[in-house]
Amino acid sequence: MLKQGLELKQTQKLSPLQIQTIKLIELPIQELEQRIRAELEENPVLDESSASEKDDENKDISIEELKENDDIAPYKLKVNNWGKDPRPEYNTFSVKQSFSQSLMQQLGFRSLSQQEHDVAAFIIGSLDDDGYLRRDLESLVDDIAFRAGIVTDVEEVERMLTVVQDFEPAGVGARDLRECLLIQLRNMKDCQEVRDAVEILDKEFAEFSNKHFQKIMSHLGLDETRLKAAMGRIVKLNPAPGGQVDDNYDDQAQQVIPDFILNDTDGELTFSMPRFSVPELHVNKKYADILLDSKGSSEREQKEAATFIRQKLDSAKWFIEALKQRQNTLQKTMQAILDYQRDYFADGDEASLRPMVLKDIAEKTGFDISTISRVVNSKYIETNFGIYPLKYFFSEGMENSEGEEVSTRELKKALRECVDGENKKKPFTDEQLVVEMEKRGYKVARRTIAKYRSQLNIPLARWRKEL
Repeated sequence: MLKQGLELKQTQKLSPLQIQTIKLIELPIQELEQRIRAELEENPVLDESSASEKDDENKDISIEELKENDDIAPYKLKVNNWGKDPRPEYNTFSVKQSFSQSLMQQLGFRSLSQQEHDVAAFIIGSLDDDGYLRRDLESLVDDIAFRAGIVTDVEEVERMLTVVQDFEPAGVGARDLRECLLIQLRNMKDCQEVRDAVEILDKEFAEFSNKHFQKIMSHLGLDETRLKAAMGRIVKLNPAPGGQVDDNYDDQAQQVIPDFILNDTDGELTFSMPRFSVPELHVNKKYADILLDSKGSSEREQKEAATFIRQKLDSAKWFIEALKQRQNTLQKTMQAILDYQRDYFADGDEASLRPMVLKDIAEKTGFDISTISRVVNSKYIETNFGIYPLKYFFSEGMENSEGEEVSTRELKKALRECVDGENKKKPFTDEQLVVEMEKRGYKVARRTIAKYRSQLNIPLARWRKEL
């Protein structure tokens, strides 16, 4: 039986101003400058000048002069949110290129057909955060066909995987730990200890994983000196080539300008926002004159000129107002973060970081969580103890033995200290680390220890054991 019914849905339609504001909020300062330049080129009504211009020929045109023509509203045309003070020069800082960007850049230097390039690019996009490919090749072939429309086979995918495995950092694209370590060893200069290390991993990986050193020496005919030398090579290899730096960054740098500068004046913490290359905008006198002069033209010409100017004025108005709202949103959000993490910003001690999530700042500012997320994305603050992305200050938390809330970053720091201080001949198991953390006042479950250990790239106890 067919049923009919009415369903009412409430939808919210964003205004052009809201859309503009959302887009501008997401941009860091250097991309904002580029966006302003593009708007100046696209909208002839917009113009820029220094605040010190006094020439009557260049002064702003008041929209009040245009009110009599075709009911054009009195828009505020000038942006003063950047102020009239001289704009200081700001240093740029090195921020690292993303892991996948680096791989794609290396792919661009290879001489491949378009299909081979696309298959290799798909493989790069399928890597886990630690740089491994944990997909079997058959399912990857199907995925490439469905999602990229590329007909390929296992042989071609495996051949392109070999290409990716030749990229830096060594070990990327491996399908398991053994392959990851072998790739790194085979990229090293040939010598006896490297050959021994390759043989251990290639032929005795199970014994190696279980630290059965006597069996390895017996099976491969190695004495203790050669085994120690080979093991010394292996333990220095990177088990997570894609996660050697926080946020999957590698060592290729690009320049950024901090969006915020932290100021400490006798213990009073404030911040400023760089105004580097951000122009003041106003209505171009020449185009405003078109509308004023159209009064002597025919009625049709007057209406065409008025429509054109109105459209451009609308666009200019939305853009200028969106810039103001972006400035206000970033200021309120940064102030809320500063207030919330004031103890940390006072001394830079990581232990002073309070647990903080997007919702906390959303409640303090009155903005949506999605707005806070857009603000903190790709934004940086310069402090006297380093340059930090705003995302750095957000983390979950839990209570310590005294009922005080501590951040996960503090817990990870304590865990790292436990591991660094252990007896490497008898390293702590995860269960023992639970006990050690409790001695320090942190009650943490074993599964949480395992999670944090993995995030810190700390291997299992048997991998940390030394001869």
